[in-house]
Amino acid sequence: MSFFGSFGVDGLVHATALSMLVPDMAIHTSVYLLVLRHPVVVARQLSTLASLAPGRLVFGVGIGGEDRNEVVACGVDPATRGRRMDESMTVLRRLLAGEAVSHEGDFFTLHATAVLPAPSCAVPLVVGGRSEAALRRTARLGDGWLGIWVSPERFARAVTDVAAAADAAGRATVDWQHGMTVWCGFGDDRADGEAAVSRAMEALYGLPFAKFDRYVPRGTPSDVAEALRPYVDAGCRSFNLLPQCADRTRIAGAVGEVRRILNAGRRPGERAVP
Repeated sequence: MSFFGSFGVDGLVHATALSMLVPDMAIHTSVYLLVLRHPVVVARQLSTLASLAPGRLVFGVGIGGEDRNEVVACGVDPATRGRRMDESMTVLRRLLAGEAVSHEGDFFTLHATAVLPAPSCAVPLVVGGRSEAALRRTARLGDGWLGIWVSPERFARAVTDVAAAADAAGRATVDWQHGMTVWCGFGDDRADGEAAVSRAMEALYGLPFAKFDRYVPRGTPSDVAEALRPYVDAGCRSFNLLPQCADRTRIAGAVGEVRRILNAGRRPGERAVP
């Protein structure tokens, strides 16, 4: 909405434009701050987009929070974000299934409210975040987890924990859509890539790059792909790359090359990275 005073993009408007520009491409939101919106409004937006691009939308959601002022500016108490997210996802899943929803909760009240037509192909809900609460939310309400600032080892443990918790909750047959959001820097070598990505991250977050260093691949596309491969081995099915490069005209080609390298190294039966 207004991240650190101005940054932002409306994820569903952007997703709609992309879905029309590239009619055969999957569209992921990463992440849409669901707690800043009303779930009935979001359900209508998703229903409309799903009718235009059936089967191509993956809806990544998160609670935000790095900028508390953004949350307050939208009329939301930052302390309620977790509970609001749980309630929003619960309502949203039912609306997207075509139900007439009656609900009285802490944040929303609905009386036999429906949003039709329901998407002909289910829209996966992927939960972003690195906390244990985000993992529990994924197991109970999501179709996948979108990690950030975690190691491949932590990612692998999270995938296992989510599956176990979902199984205990009676959700043993989910087609998991786990992914990772990853900042990365491209250049002729590691130093070039680091110079580009460190400037961008320090400007946005106001923190020294050393805080993020271990989680940020940089260098040539081969260097970045090599750093991402352990996440694929751990169960990651998609990457939301936040790429930086001194020459921005090189970014699209570099990202495409990372995808090509990862898919060329697929093991038998392993899904392609979209």
